[in-house]
Amino acid sequence: MRALIAALALAACACGPSIEAGSTPEYTYQVVHTYPHDRNAFTEGLFYLNGYLYEGTGEECCSDIRKVKLETGEVVQKRSLPNYFGEGIIAWKDRLLELTWQTEVGFIYNLDTFAPEKEFHYVGEGWSFTTDGKRLFVDDGTPQIRIWDPETLQETGRINVTDQGQPINRSPNWCGDPGGRCLNEMEWVKGEIYANIWMTEKIVRIDPASGKVVGWIDCTGLLVPQDKIEEGAHQTDVLNGIAYDAKGDRLFVTGKRWPKLFEIKLVKKTGTQ
Repeated sequence: MRALIAALALAACACGPSIEAGSTPEYTYQVVHTYPHDRNAFTEGLFYLNGYLYEGTGEECCSDIRKVKLETGEVVQKRSLPNYFGEGIIAWKDRLLELTWQTEVGFIYNLDTFAPEKEFHYVGEGWSFTTDGKRLFVDDGTPQIRIWDPETLQETGRINVTDQGQPINRSPNWCGDPGGRCLNEMEWVKGEIYANIWMTEKIVRIDPASGKVVGWIDCTGLLVPQDKIEEGAHQTDVLNGIAYDAKGDRLFVTGKRWPKLFEIKLVKKTGTQ
């Protein structure tokens, strides 16, 4: 499972993943508001719609999709996904689409009721979904983001993601630069794709036209040590989960088994372009 892979990788590489943004603009954050988040939720997909958060959680034992009250963290609607490792989710018209990790099958639900409607199939891993309202963008843990037609779910193109000419990719030992960087949960924000970088506290901002990384967001320290659990079934995992309220211009981030979800504003680091 992804949690086990992450733990083994970090154990094998004491330095952890290293990211050098170089001359790419860098940002930090200002916390605007803090909301409660279910510590049991192994967050894989997240988006905001009509006053609610929609969340897809992972792990084969307990994946589900859920509708959540932002202000209280209360789960008002949920559907379990037994025998699959749930991944990214997205809303398209009156449907909710969900990817799974390594089983090459996705699921389509009624957005209002979560009633299952049908399955779809794809090649490779499924990590994350986002949309610009016209196309679907699909992340599979490689330096490429696939572009799908939202009605046929057929691939129509790919975006090669690079930072200063180097692909955002993964390496055998998950350590060092430029390796050890996997695109994870994604969100469409003001014409850009924001993506978590797995096993780090970084988010990249991607120009979808060129694939170039146009900014790094450093979320280090967002979750304070007293909110973390280091061992056991509820062990706090990595930063993962980005949602954007376009009408209110609010950006939300959280992590796997984090007890909090944060509304943040970006602050450009001094001395960067």
